[in-house]
Amino acid sequence: MRHTLLVKDWLSSFLSLLFPRCCVVCGRPLAKGEECICTVCNIKLPRTNYHLRKDNPVERLFWGQIPLERATSFFFYEKGSDFRLILHRLKYGGQKEIGAIMGRYMAAELLSSHFFQGIDVIIPIPLHKKKLQIRGYNQSEWIARGITAVTGIPIDTESILRKKNTETQTHKSILERRDNVEGIFELQRPGALVGKHILIVDDVLTTGSTTLACASCLVNVEGIRISILTLATVE
Repeated sequence: MRHTLLVKDWLSSFLSLLFPRCCVVCGRPLAKGEECICTVCNIKLPRTNYHLRKDNPVERLFWGQIPLERATSFFFYEKGSDFRLILHRLKYGGQKEIGAIMGRYMAAELLSSHFFQGIDVIIPIPLHKKKLQIRGYNQSEWIARGITAVTGIPIDTESILRKKNTETQTHKSILERRDNVEGIFELQRPGALVGKHILIVDDVLTTGSTTLACASCLVNVEGIRISILTLATVE
């Protein structure tokens, strides 16, 4: 057994020399035990710490529109910042494992604040089947997998369907974003969610239009409670 572990350790070290794992933010080789981002970049990550603030800016986006329990985003997304590469490589670079790793990091930090207390199920924002075929995976679902690995909360990818393939939201105004996502989601199994506390998970929060459209599918479910968690938010 010990011999096998030594061989695996040697092989891992040898492969790291040939194909070094690099930090997605700064590009430096990762040390043993580091995943996705190096320790220095992890320390410098522009965390919001909104989970420590009641009535934080993310929660305010959804006030009065859904039965909201709590909401937060993990770090600030800034154009021009190297930290944007975390999302770009997750969403457009085919590196789905970044989602699971960052999901674990995020959940581990939020766990002590009791953010996940009482949550029954995680629903990642669904992708339309055409976009899913092109990308090959749902980045929000991979973030949710990382959260589940830490919290043990199950993931539900069947209760909400994305029935319309919308245009990108990137260059749209707030009103255009809301119009673009109106009616794009459909609730499939309302009975399974009665009385549940749902955590909606997404990659990045801009105006909240897509997240709100997804959450709005749930508002007529009896006894529903909703919390929201995104990996990043636009400052």
